[in-house]
Amino acid sequence: MKKHKLAARVDDIAPFQVMAILERAKALMAQGEDVIHLEIGEPDFVAVEEVNRAGIQAIEAGKTGYTSATGLPELKQAISQDYASRYQVDVAPERIIVTPGASGALLLMASLMVDAGDEILMPDPCYPCNRHFLVQVGATAKLIETDVERGFEMDLVRLPSNWSDKTTGLWLASPSNPTGAVLSKEYIANAWEEVQEQGGHLLVDEIYQGLVYEGEDFSALSIDDNIFVINSFSKYFAMTGWRLGWLVVPEWAIEGATKLAQNLFISAPSVSQYAAIEAFSPAVLSECEERRKILNARRLVLLAGLKNIGLPVVAPAHGAFYVYVDVSSITENAMAWCLALLESEKVALTPGADFGVKNAHKYVRFAYACDELRLEEALNRIARFIKS
Repeated sequence: MKKHKLAARVDDIAPFQVMAILERAKALMAQGEDVIHLEIGEPDFVAVEEVNRAGIQAIEAGKTGYTSATGLPELKQAISQDYASRYQVDVAPERIIVTPGASGALLLMASLMVDAGDEILMPDPCYPCNRHFLVQVGATAKLIETDVERGFEMDLVRLPSNWSDKTTGLWLASPSNPTGAVLSKEYIANAWEEVQEQGGHLLVDEIYQGLVYEGEDFSALSIDDNIFVINSFSKYFAMTGWRLGWLVVPEWAIEGATKLAQNLFISAPSVSQYAAIEAFSPAVLSECEERRKILNARRLVLLAGLKNIGLPVVAPAHGAFYVYVDVSSITENAMAWCLALLESEKVALTPGADFGVKNAHKYVRFAYACDELRLEEALNRIARFIKS
């Protein structure tokens, strides 16, 4: 009998270590334990009520069929207008490709701009799925070592020496997962200049756009129309399960992106698209801004608490809802420490090995996804665990 065999690319995709944390956390909760979740990249918000109602109305009106492969014209227009009003950037609706989540946008981007055998530069640490989308097209990610002194910001001076004949692009993220760092406009402009000199493309992941607490909240599209940008309704608009994102492409890439969208996913979820149009209404944007202020208050509580218990924050946590922490003074294995903390004190965190390679065993990501009282309780539990 012939042995069953999976595609070779499956072996090149690493599982999330945090899934072991999450599965154990769920098991403890099923036993009645009070687990504080700081591991999940999803705050305790849901879509604003006006968005929910718009989705319900779309269902009731029977608006549940396929849409254009690149998205509802009304939604693309709303996204375009938002770029103009919030970021003073002119983005033609035709350049906006609405996708099933930002994950769909990343898959589309990899399929659009990367050939088998190509190599894409990314900072270490970074969001791991970016690397895995490249595997799907037979390409690889080359992680560029960063350091604490620069807040894990890639040194652009070293970009030419890391660029090889196989390199075709640079993928960055701002605000960043896992560090919460926000890149400056000057940095993005310099990165674009370097990439142009090498003849490659630049992608900036702006999934956490809007969730900026220190520094300028801007879009890389304000620098050049030829930069690719990915965004999502999951984070700022708290629409995680609605599975809706978008990719902005240069004019010369519209036709290719449209062909791929037609074949890869037909269209993004129609109900989600009708609901998302309402996300740009003044009432919803006002509520999202209030939530940003709530997240900032949580961030300040967490930063102060970590300082009090002697855990150093190693990157400027100026955006998203993450703080990256060095636990090497108390453990040589962040994953083992996270598991022990969960068993002992019922606090769930994400080990750094999910995001990078260089010294990943030293770091842990905190997601300030719960309210301030729960954050303070988590800090108390962690302090007790460290003392024990």
